[in-house]
Amino acid sequence: AQISMSRRGNCYDNASMESFFSHLKTEALYPYHIRSIEEAQSRIENYIYFYNHHRPQRKLNKLTPVEYRCQLAK
Repeated sequence: AQISMSRRGNCYDNASMESFFSHLKTEALYPYHIRSIEEAQSRIENYIYFYNHHRPQRKLNKLTPVEYRCQLAK
């Protein structure tokens, strides 16, 4: 297996995923008292759907990721 990095010491390689996980934790996990793995999994799955279909992104001109991808496909 080869490590997926553009070059040695580039801190931007995982920036987009780090940003997503930060939003996931602060919006879908930390505000709730999660009592089981199943509840955590359900919250994560629901948040991923919400993030992609309903949460506008400033960096995407206030479109959701799905709207942005559809716009590019036209």
